[in-house]
Amino acid sequence: MAQKMLRREARVNNGDVTMSLIRKSLDKVLPLFEDEIDQSQQDEIFSELIRRWSFSIGRNATLKGDGNHVDWLNAERKANWRYWARYADYMERHLPQKAVDALDVSTDEVLQQLEDPQRPGAWDRRGLVVGHVQSGKTGNYTGLICKAADAGYKIIIVLAGLHNNLRSQTQVRLDEGFLGFESLPNQEILSPVGVGLEDTDIAIRPNNGTNRTERGDFSTSVARGFGVTPEDRPWLFVVKKQKTVLTNLNNWIQTRVADHTDPATGRKIVTNLPLLVIDDECDHGSVDTQEQVFDENGRPDDEHNPTTINRLIRTLLHSFSRKAYVGYTATPFANIFIHNRSETPEYGPDLFPSAFITSLGAPSNYVGPGRLFRSAQGAASSSLLRPLSEKDPSEWLPIGHKNGYLPRWEGAEDVPPSLKEAVRSFVYACAVRKLRGQGSKHCSMLVHVTRFTSVQGEVKSQIEAYHRQLRDRFTRRIDIAEIEAEMRTEFEAVFRPSMASVRETFFDDGDERQVELMTDVSWGDVREVLPDVLADIVVREINGSAKDALDYEDSRNTGLKVIAVGGDKLARGLTLEGLCTSYFVRTTKMYDTLMQMGRWFGYRDGYLDVCRLYTSPEMIKWFGHIAEAAEELRQDFDAMAASGGTPRDFGLRVRSHSTLTVTSRTKMRHAKPMKISFSGDLLQTIVFDPKAVQANFTSGDRFLRGLGNGVDLNEQRWRAPGTNWSGRLWRQVSAEEVIDFLQGYSTHENSYRVRSDLLARFVRVMADGGELTEWTVALVGRSDGDPEAMKCIGGCRIGMLKRSHNNSEQNGPYSIGTLISSRDQAIDLTEAQWQAALELSQKAWRGDRESDDEKGPPKNPGGPAIRRILGEGDPVRGLRHERERGLLMLYLLDPKGSELDRSVLDPDQPILAWAASLPGSSSGRGLSDKDYMANTVEWEGFSDGLG
Repeated sequence: MAQKMLRREARVNNGDVTMSLIRKSLDKVLPLFEDEIDQSQQDEIFSELIRRWSFSIGRNATLKGDGNHVDWLNAERKANWRYWARYADYMERHLPQKAVDALDVSTDEVLQQLEDPQRPGAWDRRGLVVGHVQSGKTGNYTGLICKAADAGYKIIIVLAGLHNNLRSQTQVRLDEGFLGFESLPNQEILSPVGVGLEDTDIAIRPNNGTNRTERGDFSTSVARGFGVTPEDRPWLFVVKKQKTVLTNLNNWIQTRVADHTDPATGRKIVTNLPLLVIDDECDHGSVDTQEQVFDENGRPDDEHNPTTINRLIRTLLHSFSRKAYVGYTATPFANIFIHNRSETPEYGPDLFPSAFITSLGAPSNYVGPGRLFRSAQGAASSSLLRPLSEKDPSEWLPIGHKNGYLPRWEGAEDVPPSLKEAVRSFVYACAVRKLRGQGSKHCSMLVHVTRFTSVQGEVKSQIEAYHRQLRDRFTRRIDIAEIEAEMRTEFEAVFRPSMASVRETFFDDGDERQVELMTDVSWGDVREVLPDVLADIVVREINGSAKDALDYEDSRNTGLKVIAVGGDKLARGLTLEGLCTSYFVRTTKMYDTLMQMGRWFGYRDGYLDVCRLYTSPEMIKWFGHIAEAAEELRQDFDAMAASGGTPRDFGLRVRSHSTLTVTSRTKMRHAKPMKISFSGDLLQTIVFDPKAVQANFTSGDRFLRGLGNGVDLNEQRWRAPGTNWSGRLWRQVSAEEVIDFLQGYSTHENSYRVRSDLLARFVRVMADGGELTEWTVALVGRSDGDPEAMKCIGGCRIGMLKRSHNNSEQNGPYSIGTLISSRDQAIDLTEAQWQAALELSQKAWRGDRESDDEKGPPKNPGGPAIRRILGEGDPVRGLRHERERGLLMLYLLDPKGSELDRSVLDPDQPILAWAASLPGSSSGRGLSDKDYMANTVEWEGFSDGLG
């Protein structure tokens, strides 16, 4: 009632809902329930309303194909849609109104790209929806399913992972969001749930071909009783991506559903029932990893035999004349590497998203890899992220251990100190949430240290023993003095200050209502509830052989407090409700797999400050690199969508990307012919070898002296009003001079994004083809005039930048988070170029906090838009492309600002860093694929590689 009242107020106040308005609405409603709602419940309702009205939603971006598609979705068509209406009502009970409105817009955008199910004739639409890890993709495709059923799609198949528990979890969600009843076998009376309680009319209940039990997948024996006709209500099937299940489903469609036989091929086809396939985690299991051969004319081999799951999915689609396929994933790399012309007569086209690719915007309260690992610099590195030492836990559970290994710490059946700390951290988190009125919410801890089930059982037993020890001491008060003193010191000296650090790091002035939910607590408060908290916690083993289960639904009124020990079943898709603490030491060197293992991403409203991730420094570094690469990909996607790109354009872009060797070798077979290209990239040095600092400075000094005097950096072709610079500028620098500098500069061997010698070779290849032949070189310094920070290089005196060391290894290379300022790539643009890039940036802006978007449309052009304008020009303004001009930016870093010991960096020797901004190119020039394979293996250390 209060939310509906606030929704009306929001319309009057241009969407702004203040805390006073929330209190005012509650004061009107609460008197109606004064005998039913006590003060603590009133406070909880108030906090929930604050949470619901305290964030924004990022916009979506879509690349549209140019196929035979007819626009069809309009207001008239949406009138009286009951499946969507009841789902929207249901979601209003769980989500802020802004989120429900955004879900409506988002699902309309995807549905519009599908074909009208009432359109006659044959049609085939294949698309991809890219979300964020743990961001609510299931809720999005549930809304899409509701609208598709309203529009007239009759057969809806959801491909839900590889394991029974994940399939069952998805079925339960769809019971609540679409079916409206508990899909249990052999039930004469179906119990309404979710949307079924919003609209109780059983006449619109969809049919279910699968159920929510662990064994509720598609079954041939059960399917014999199914009757499917065009007049019936829609059918829902939630099935595993497993050979037997998909084979049986295809056989049933061929024998019981198909209504037409193709006279030319003899193939049985369903013509009267439009099909929608939702492929959840579509990069996992669905991609054809067999290489298809193409002849000299580009025609695919008709005899190609795809891998099993891919073949069965394509067979399913090929059995319908009217069909739509939508893949959902947060890691789309493998899907984009699908060859866009792969096809066979027997199985039809491959699953390349030729119709559309939609990138979903993230709400401002979503915490994903971008926000988490960008914020890993400074305060948050010792708060949310807890780096593990090399000894602990590797001496307990060595990397590369075998099945049956018995983990031991100092010879005993005991967990290492870091895991004990993580368990205590989880106990504090549960206590704080209880004190904040969140005691009835689920709280979970993830322990992911091995893929072997036998070892997981040992780990579970050891954690249970430590938890039992803590519980017994606090509930029975036996030998409590020492552990109580230890935990008090730990909470007051480490955990509580880290809570404050997270609140300060992750939330700015616009998030005061979010911070309001995270009240501070004292040790005395925590100590009082510890016995109850410890008594509530259970330890579960989650794998294929264990009998344990995450029974969140059974504990929905009290909240499940669980430490979940597992491996692959916890690695993808399975949601850990209320995840607070993660202990993660599994290793992989594939971006998509690693990102999907990140179950700690998602929504942590009111308790983000108590969340902790325990993992190795190497894993923190890898996640930081992945977050950077994924964000760069997303920015390029947004710019491409703003300028009218297609899915095929995006596929080519990713295949030629300089860093995205990001999935398994078999999934990248069709990426092999691509050359490495830095066109359209921003490269910046962020890792520095202390041994090369002096030599690099000398190389840069020689380079700049050879360029002459140059001009003041403020004498650019055009400067935005109010913009002032400090430094020097040189124009029309030859490619040979830039190549000489790059060849004389040594990048660190662990530099993941940048190899100076490789870029030098790329510049030469481009210059030989008439591109990147002349350069603008800028020496950029601080402009605050601090005399202590001034140094001379190449005869120019500039201010050094301060960049802190972003690595827990104090004796390792000097590593920083980012080098350049966002405005630097606009150096020496003309006013027309600057304005064109600004307009493109504003068009691409989505208000996505995960992507570090500004809260309002940008006031300065972004790097991707600048590089695109320089590479393509702007016909509207008569701007030609400037592919012959690159931008090289040089900086001096203050070694004292690194906060590294003088034994690592000489405090008197400035560190020369550089960044290169390269215009886009359509020439296809680049380094040979042979060089690309060799160098990626060398600099990124991938065991899978590309060849």
